[in-house]
Amino acid sequence: MELNRLLLLLLPVFLHHIKLSRMSPAGLVCDRRLLQRYIRESFELEDRLSQCRMLPLLQQPVPLPLVGFNLREWATKTNPSKGKEVLLDLVKLVEGITAAQQELNQGCPSVLLQQLFEKTSFFILQLQNFRWQEQDVPGQPEGTPRLILESNLRKIFQTYKQLLRGKLNFLFSDLRKDLCSEGDSV
Repeated sequence: MELNRLLLLLLPVFLHHIKLSRMSPAGLVCDRRLLQRYIRESFELEDRLSQCRMLPLLQQPVPLPLVGFNLREWATKTNPSKGKEVLLDLVKLVEGITAAQQELNQGCPSVLLQQLFEKTSFFILQLQNFRWQEQDVPGQPEGTPRLILESNLRKIFQTYKQLLRGKLNFLFSDLRKDLCSEGDSV
């Protein structure tokens, strides 16, 4: 129920940030420049967080997914299994961002957390558009990713950046082989 409510809240954000021509997840997968732009923006967001005058530690640590992975193990998984794993990581990250936002309801970090929430939500919505969501995938990841409790706001932004540069980047590279024709993959 909570996930459905979250998704209903995310839909306007998604529509606001995506042009209608790019609503297909294949557009994001096939045009490598788009993901690279989001990766650059993740670095910029983290830099802007460093410029906030007062960066408090969270009084209540938030759960964040551990997004590191073993490339050999990753290569043995199916694309649907990889997609579901990344989606679960993104959902847990959004939950961590939301928990941090509840504690910090104003100021520089709060504004940046909102931007991070919107960017992370965008990827959730993109991944939910793939057909693997309806499939029962053998060897799919367990119900929840491994989590770590974190009080440092920087770790939230670093988790997002690491997820984009790691699992999401590799997932899109694998999907590009199946979804994109030679001319589409820029």
